[in-house]
Amino acid sequence: MKPFIHESSYVDDDVIIGEDTKVWHFCHIQKGARIGERCSFGQNVNVGNNVHIGNGVRIQNNVSVYEGVEIEDNVFCGPSCVFTNVTTPRAHFPCHGVYAKTLIKEGASLGANCTVVCGHTVGRSALIAAGAVVTHNVPDYALMAGVPARRIGWVCECGKRLGDDLHCSCGRHYVLKSNDVLVKEILFC
Repeated sequence: MKPFIHESSYVDDDVIIGEDTKVWHFCHIQKGARIGERCSFGQNVNVGNNVHIGNGVRIQNNVSVYEGVEIEDNVFCGPSCVFTNVTTPRAHFPCHGVYAKTLIKEGASLGANCTVVCGHTVGRSALIAAGAVVTHNVPDYALMAGVPARRIGWVCECGKRLGDDLHCSCGRHYVLKSNDVLVKEILFC
């Protein structure tokens, strides 16, 4: 199924948009962007030059994904979440093309109005609470909240908060390794 681009949106040259992706009202997809299949971009989303976005990504209204940001598969970006790409911006000393890399790993969810300061990685299936400000790397499966964001727990791949036993009602189990690293336990039947 071809991608759907609303007539009010702009798509620059040299853009690839995967099948069954929907780009809604007043969006702008800039030159060199690469967007996967089955994505959805809400109203007023801007995708910067050369940004790579995986499959199954949902970006809600009023989000700008700037150059230097990479989003892997099945990531959720809540309404008005914020990305940055320059660590020390100055209007009179622009740093054209020199951007700090930000990586949002597979299955992560970014809550409404959260901010991810550039140069950091948000781990696989991590959950960033609404309004949180990410100022350092986030481990896989971490539940982060606050300003600056700190880990307040762990979440399952399915999104449910994990209890102390690290077992989810969905049937997934996790093990806490040294250095605060959570890994999904593989069970053999």
